[in-house]
Amino acid sequence: MSDYENQSLSESESEESVITDKELQTAFSRGALKPGLNVVLEGHKKALNNVDGLKQCLSEFKQHLAWVERLDVTSGQAPNVMNPTSYHTPDKATVDPEDDFQREMSFYRQAQAAVLKALPWLHHQKVPTRRPDDYFAEMAKSDQQMQKIRHKLKSKQAAMEKSEKAKQLRALRKYGKKVQTEVLQKRQKEKATVLNAIKKYQKGLSDKLDFLDGEQPPPHQGKKEGDGGQRIKKGPNAKRRYKNQKFGFGGRKKGSKWNTRESHNDVSSFRASVAHNKGPGKAGKKGFNKRPGKKMRQKMKSRT
Repeated sequence: MSDYENQSLSESESEESVITDKELQTAFSRGALKPGLNVVLEGHKKALNNVDGLKQCLSEFKQHLAWVERLDVTSGQAPNVMNPTSYHTPDKATVDPEDDFQREMSFYRQAQAAVLKALPWLHHQKVPTRRPDDYFAEMAKSDQQMQKIRHKLKSKQAAMEKSEKAKQLRALRKYGKKVQTEVLQKRQKEKATVLNAIKKYQKGLSDKLDFLDGEQPPPHQGKKEGDGGQRIKKGPNAKRRYKNQKFGFGGRKKGSKWNTRESHNDVSSFRASVAHNKGPGKAGKKGFNKRPGKKMRQKMKSRT
């Protein structure tokens, strides 16, 4: 299509739009336009009631079967149980189609009337209307389909059980780690307690050997609570006493020359002649017999 033809089409469309706008303005000035969406309405379609055609279609698919095979019942509504006086069937005008409850109630009563009308006919033709106790109805789905469904349900159940087992295993692992940690901590605590008891035994603070039997030593082993809650030390243990009896006890060596309050205040052993080489008849260092030096000794030898 050439540019000229495109230009002519655009001009024609603009003219049509201009004409349409003018028509709308004229219709608005006349008051023909109403609020809302203005759509060109077509004429109402005329309903056709082709009776002959409907009868012809009915005769084509109609089958002349017994009523037991058809089970079609045409009836009105059943009487109202709450109001037995209103037995007459209401007209269509009395049922409001906009009222949902009234409409559904009319359907229910009509179905009830059809059942009450059809049951005597079925009993007259000896057709059972109640299900026997040992009646097994045929499944709506085939056995093959039910097998597929059964396999699918089993697979889902197996997957759920597997997932549940995995969760339990994870929980057991966590619990096992927790228990293992607690056991290790308990062992370390027992070991520290035993080592502490051994140290106390070596230092002579305790003479019990219960920790060698694997028993837990008491928490306050080697301690006694006095009235003031102070710690009271025991004497030497049996091993120390045996060694003292065999080899003797030489006394404490460490700190033996330390002064105490009693030794500091005791001056009975003080001798002025010994203290600092001072005493009566001695004037400090002059009283010492000092050996002469080498030159003096040589002079003394030469004199002799």
